[in-house]
Amino acid sequence: MPEGNLFEYAVIRTVPRVEREEFLNVGVVLYCRNQKFLRARFEVNENRIKAFSPHINMPQVKEYLRAFEQICEGAQDAGPIAALPLAERFRWLTAPRSTILQTSTVHSGFCKDAEEKLNMLFQLLVLISETDDKVV
Repeated sequence: MPEGNLFEYAVIRTVPRVEREEFLNVGVVLYCRNQKFLRARFEVNENRIKAFSPHINMPQVKEYLRAFEQICEGAQDAGPIAALPLAERFRWLTAPRSTILQTSTVHSGFCKDAEEKLNMLFQLLVLISETDDKVV
């Protein structure tokens, strides 16, 4: 058996026009049962998102991401979903939907430190370097 704790994650995407199925990665949500860990990390790069979709409702995207984060945290003012156990919150957050904020399919792996794994996945799947931003 692999060393470490089983974790599951999904990429959080903004989908400005759902009918076109085009998206930008804006975050990662990670769940690890053994570490009682459910957290989302995201970054709203407004310039990049606006270049992709000039008419996107940025306040709405930010509001949805804040709600996503509050559900992960189990915030008391985040509604009934935030009161569910961690696993159920993760399943609800990663369920398929047709909205401006969606997640990828769920992927899994093993880790020693869920926070460290979340940061690594965030760097790999969301943040871009300057060279990645240039058109070749």
